Amino acid sequence: MKHSGKAAQSALKLIGLSLAAVLVLIGVAWLAAHIGSFILGLASTLLVLWVLFVVFTFYFFRDPEAAVPTGKNLVLAPGHGKVDTIDTTTEKDFMGSECQRISIFLSVFDVHVQNSPLHGRIAFFRHSPGQYLNAMRADCADFNENVLIGIESAEPMGVKVGVRLIAGLIARRIVPWVAQNEIVQRGERISLIQFGSRVNVYLPLDAKIKVKLGDRVVGGESILAELV
Repeated sequence: MKHSGKAAQSALKLIGLSLAAVLVLIGVAWLAAHIGSFILGLASTLLVLWVLFVVFTFYFFRDPEAAVPTGKNLVLAPGHGKVDTIDTTTEKDFMGSECQRISIFLSVFDVHVQNSPLHGRIAFFRHSPGQYLNAMRADCADFNENVLIGIESAEPMGVKVGVRLIAGLIARRIVPWVAQNEIVQRGERISLIQFGSRVNVYLPLDAKIKVKLGDRVVGGESILAELV
């Protein structure tokens, strides 16, 4: 599937950089061995910590294939996590008016690859710099670095659905894999947010919500809503 393996590439890049840093520190410890066994003992501790970091990094950057459901007019969860906000809001940049909002919180233990919620065209794409407040705050999108992706649906034709990727206190890098005017398929990988974060989905007021507060959803699989 499109963008398969990109999360693993990010993991390997981080692991490579961390290994280089550990090797430099071990080299310094070896050259300075005359000052005592303390530094050499520290080197072995660093290696153990690095191994633990490798295990966690591969776990964090896991990228499962989505079992994309079939059906017409479905809007899927773009991210893996917990639904903690369902309300109405005004999103002026893409939706242009009042709309429904479903917000999904991603902890550091959730998958952080995001999937397209529907078939359609990327009609809007904007990165906004900002702060890195705790993503557990539902209003963090008003202050934090974020990327707003606006999709015009292929079914029903032309219906707008927005996806906002939001950085958090630990998550300080959003890696989009799509661009404006690109065609995306339902369940296709569209981005990666590194470490804890939040994803907001903006829907028309007449969309039928299929989830409730507290539900855990799976990106590219769980049905959030149905367009009419």
